[in-house]
Amino acid sequence: MALIEVNVPDIGDFDEVAVIELLVKVGDTVKAEQSLITVESDKASMEIPSSTAGVIKELRVKLGDKVKQGSVVLVVEAAESPSVTPSPLAKAAPVASGPVEIHVPDIGDFKDVSVIEVMVKLGDSIKLEQSLITVESDKAAMEIPSSAAGVLKELKVKVGDKVNIGDLLAILESTVSTTRPVDVVPTPVAAVSAVTATVAATGAVNAVSAPAHAPGGAALGLPHASPSVRKFARELGVPLDEIKGNGPKGRITQDDVQAFTKAVMSGAAQTKAQAAKAPAASGGDGAALGLIPWPKVDFAKFGPIERKEMGRIKKISGANLLRNAIMIPAVTNHDDADITDLEAFRVSTNKENEKSGIKVTMLAFLIKACVAALKKYPEFNSSLDGDALVYKNYWHIGFAADTPNGLMVPVIRDCDKKGVLQISKEMGELAKKARDGKLGPAEMTGATFTISSLGGIGGKYFTPIINAPEVAILGVCKSTMEPVWDGKQFVPRLMLPLSLTWDHRVIDGAAAARFNAFLGQILSDFRRVLL
Repeated sequence: MALIEVNVPDIGDFDEVAVIELLVKVGDTVKAEQSLITVESDKASMEIPSSTAGVIKELRVKLGDKVKQGSVVLVVEAAESPSVTPSPLAKAAPVASGPVEIHVPDIGDFKDVSVIEVMVKLGDSIKLEQSLITVESDKAAMEIPSSAAGVLKELKVKVGDKVNIGDLLAILESTVSTTRPVDVVPTPVAAVSAVTATVAATGAVNAVSAPAHAPGGAALGLPHASPSVRKFARELGVPLDEIKGNGPKGRITQDDVQAFTKAVMSGAAQTKAQAAKAPAASGGDGAALGLIPWPKVDFAKFGPIERKEMGRIKKISGANLLRNAIMIPAVTNHDDADITDLEAFRVSTNKENEKSGIKVTMLAFLIKACVAALKKYPEFNSSLDGDALVYKNYWHIGFAADTPNGLMVPVIRDCDKKGVLQISKEMGELAKKARDGKLGPAEMTGATFTISSLGGIGGKYFTPIINAPEVAILGVCKSTMEPVWDGKQFVPRLMLPLSLTWDHRVIDGAAAARFNAFLGQILSDFRRVLL
């Protein structure tokens, strides 16, 4: 049996820090990485773990003591003599590389959750805890991180696959240390980052100065959990400060993290981030805006009812739409465009390209026409950034797609560099992915302008809501044959209703009228796109 001194590791640029909690006592059997004491500086509190396993024979510190790097915390009788000096500051021994399997961690009592996004590809260098895939149950979505670092050699899943706990996700070619690396101790980078994140999240002005745990009092600052539990929570993306600890003195255990994750995945609980969106999506009470309370009605008093929870997509989009409708001073211009000749050209184009399998829609022509108008009036392709306008020299067009799960907006990139046939092809592929629930985040971001088309459903005009941070959106309804005066007589012309909504902070009425007029001219004579 060997007696080993456990020292305070490098905890940053601190001369002396106070011991505010003893987590063990003489005679306890401790594991490697088990927290021993909690120390506190004027900026942060952190736990000091054991660098070795064994039985505690002597405690060298007590509450209130000041310690610094190298101070002896306690003496442990190790079961076996270590092969290297048991210092928490010891560097890793020579390394060995080899394949490492990455599996699905415990994400709760769920079977066959769907892979809705693959975030990496073969050959990628993967960092520890980097997200690999996104999975979705019928209640929530969650990113699955890598439990090791290395180069991705094999990917065992694809979008649409069903996975369960323990399933093999990927194989990495990894470099693995043959001894415990130095970063298992709470280095200042980890400790101070955690405190910074807590301060930023709460909006506090001063750094946290209260102890991480005060017996008999409320827990402040860092959540009361061991480094290993913190790491486990990071792997699952779980906010520790939202978990109630059920361990000794309110300590958060691994079981607590798992229980919280299961509750969120099942819809029984929400994170603060989810809860913040929920009131807006469901028409909250409006108190934050100084409005009178939202009416509370017992609808069952008046007749039979059925309650159905809104889907995740509708909740998310609802919150965004409410924010945009309230925050943006929007105005809508209504106009009509003569598309008689363009529709004839579209029909003939489809006949000529029947074998290609690509069906050209009027929306594809609209996208090209909008790009021409956006180039002529660049403020419509801008975004507000404080008191400045950001003019984008790229033209990515979003189009609203109606899906069984709600409204989604795929984005076609670089529309200025693509022809109508290519745009039609991409639009068909993206619309199918939207209906199948397989659109990735990258395929729904980056738009500079959006078109919301009701197609052949019907209607005349409507007021679409701007998709922030864009400054304008075009609404399109069903075209109708109408009598139009040509100067001598009324002639039948196919007219397309246009509804342009714009942000009055960026655009004025004259510019909006010019934009709509120019867009109408292009649609009536598509040769203008070439000018």
